[in-house]
Amino acid sequence: MFVGHALLAFALGALAAWWFGLSRERAVQLGVVAGLFAAAPDVDIVYAPFGLLVGAAGSLTADGFWEVADVVHRGPTHSLLLGAALAIAAGLWASNSRTARIGALSIGVALTVLTGVVSGPIAGLVTVVFVLAVLGVATVAQSRDISPRTVTGLALLGLLSHPFGDLFTGGPPPFFYPFDVTLVAERVLLHPDPTTHLLAAFAIELATVWLAVWTYVHLRGYTLTGLVRPRAALGLGYAAAVLFMPAPTLEQSAHFVFSVLALGVVGAPTRPFSDGVDWLETVVTGLAAVTIAALAYAMAYGAI
Repeated sequence: MFVGHALLAFALGALAAWWFGLSRERAVQLGVVAGLFAAAPDVDIVYAPFGLLVGAAGSLTADGFWEVADVVHRGPTHSLLLGAALAIAAGLWASNSRTARIGALSIGVALTVLTGVVSGPIAGLVTVVFVLAVLGVATVAQSRDISPRTVTGLALLGLLSHPFGDLFTGGPPPFFYPFDVTLVAERVLLHPDPTTHLLAAFAIELATVWLAVWTYVHLRGYTLTGLVRPRAALGLGYAAAVLFMPAPTLEQSAHFVFSVLALGVVGAPTRPFSDGVDWLETVVTGLAAVTIAALAYAMAYGAI
């Protein structure tokens, strides 16, 4: 859901900015910043090299590696409490005030020490990377003359919306980390059949991508219907995959995801970016091909 998190925040941020009367170009700019903030929590993947280095030093067993991974991944970086604190830090960092920036760094140091004490040194290192990522996005926002208050709002949108995107495809994150309070105990089940659940989760992801694409296309003055090419209909042929491919589930979905995305590449226009709008034709037509393919597969699966 890495892409979905960022695209949803982009769409919400851009549409909100446009609704408040900002120019279309500025709305897109603010949407991009919101999307970057939404992508920041996924820096927790740096746990892997940190954990391997500690393991290589002999202080972390294989079982211990995965035990720590359960705490670090979707832990501090997916906490609503830490996200809110870092959103405030982002706004302070985007200020030209030296005092405000010291305050932002103080928040980052405090959160790093907190996670290190609660969950261990590796969690502390991951938090350092998370803090740096958020402050990096705030620096980008400041360079685009985005006010500190707006930066705080965009950071809140991105950082606080991200954890909820994991409810359909993974275990619910600890929303109130470091406190032992459970907001959602289990993955949200969309359908008791595991394959239908996967297809429904994939549909939500596609809907998110479509929302972001429509937002960008609309704010740039184009229309989706004017960008879709007939090649997208090639996705209909993916219905036959139900006869030759094992039924996918969340635990075994790579063959479905990669094959349906590959069909989107095939269905995209072959003209490579020869003029200003071609890349939009490629994205929209390819996405349409993937959507048609997923719908065709779902209908075929439901018929057998």
